[in-house]
Amino acid sequence: MGEPRIVIVGAGMSGLCMGVLLKRAGLRDFTVYEKGGSAGGTWRDNTYPGLTCDVPSRFYQFTFAPNPGWTRLYSPGAEIRAYLDRVADAHGLREHIVFGAEVTGAEHRAGRWHVAVAGPGGAATADEADFLVTATGVLHHPRLPEIPGLDSFAGPCFHSARWDHSADPRGRRVAVVGTGSTGVQITTALAGTAGRLLLFQRTAQWILPTPNRRYGRLTRAAHRALPRLDRLGYRWYEFLISAVLSRALVRDGWQRRLIGRLVRRNLAKVRDPDLRRRLTPPDEPMCKRLIASDGFYDAVQRDDVDVVTSPIDHVEPRGIVTADGTLHEADVLVLATGFDAHAYVRPMTVTGPDGRTLEDAWADGPRAYRTVALPGFPNFFMLMGPHSPIGNYSLIAIAEAQAAYILGWIRRHRAGLVKTAAPTAEATDRFNDALRRALPRTIWTSGCASWYLGRDGLPELWPWTPRAHARMLREPALRDFETT
Repeated sequence: MGEPRIVIVGAGMSGLCMGVLLKRAGLRDFTVYEKGGSAGGTWRDNTYPGLTCDVPSRFYQFTFAPNPGWTRLYSPGAEIRAYLDRVADAHGLREHIVFGAEVTGAEHRAGRWHVAVAGPGGAATADEADFLVTATGVLHHPRLPEIPGLDSFAGPCFHSARWDHSADPRGRRVAVVGTGSTGVQITTALAGTAGRLLLFQRTAQWILPTPNRRYGRLTRAAHRALPRLDRLGYRWYEFLISAVLSRALVRDGWQRRLIGRLVRRNLAKVRDPDLRRRLTPPDEPMCKRLIASDGFYDAVQRDDVDVVTSPIDHVEPRGIVTADGTLHEADVLVLATGFDAHAYVRPMTVTGPDGRTLEDAWADGPRAYRTVALPGFPNFFMLMGPHSPIGNYSLIAIAEAQAAYILGWIRRHRAGLVKTAAPTAEATDRFNDALRRALPRTIWTSGCASWYLGRDGLPELWPWTPRAHARMLREPALRDFETT
């Protein structure tokens, strides 16, 4: 059947992973369309102060591209972006990437995907491919809060993923809205730098203490000289997260109780009883994404930091007015309000051979076959698709497992075994029914509201361990697919 043509949407971490695996398999006829001006995805878009990965560096790297030069246990964002750039260069991916090119739609006709691209400068172009792989990320589309008067604020106002580096926080009154991972990192970084820091908290979060030790020159030199050390580090942190944190999320047991004790003991560091009460979450640890920080509680106990728990009523030019009528004056307003975690490949329009669109398929909420494929959409695969195990785990490890699975189908095409493949509706229903039966046993359904939850009230997450996800994707269940 010859060399298949592949289009990849997105040059973030997972898109780069797919590209490297294609090249390592001897496949060269592929293009990565990236709407931004450079690679890196979320690590390109987010540049806020304090940005740090909450997965250990040794585990947040590709197995085919170990990095002995990590400077810390938990990597700063700029370091991860530089690592991804090096991966793209080392594997010759840049010749395959078209920057400033946004895929707006794709339609499967006559056995191939016809892809519409808004190219550099807005020029419309078209491409054709045998396979369409989306690598559009999970936390990609910033979510802006619907606060009355937000546009009236007189000073700089921006989302954390669109950080305005011209707005110098030094000595100024900075208001941060949101206490998720991003809000916690920004607060920790700016406390003592801003003249006054106001943190507006809707719901308190549990904080797992994570000392971020620095790797010295000797450690980095040892990892360069002995690559086996990097492999051992990867496997150690994979085991630690899988055996403790991942199991705590999906089943009750000593792991869940241990993490509960750790976060409660960490909260006890807050000396003032009133502040500690305000920072005590009303829900169980881990039912929202667990936040990792070793400096947040020290930051909020500073005299120049205030935690505001009265709900925001509106914004006026001078600052934020809360429901109790208090005006909290500010010079800079930072919206650490998260992302639309349920967008996936949207707003791109994807249309199957029968005219059915992705919007039609997801009318009742996003779903997939084994997190990577959809019935009725031949040779269409997703990286970080619905119900991928993204909760407090290395997305790089997930991307490698999914990309290897997709590569298996592309190899079957190259060998002449299949022309098109799509999971059956029955197999997809069986998979999703099993998911729904397993989800109530997880911590995410213990009664709290979080961005994990879909419109049906169930989390769009993997209800088993990440290792089970990797095992599931090692070999395709051929009987679950309709092929030509």
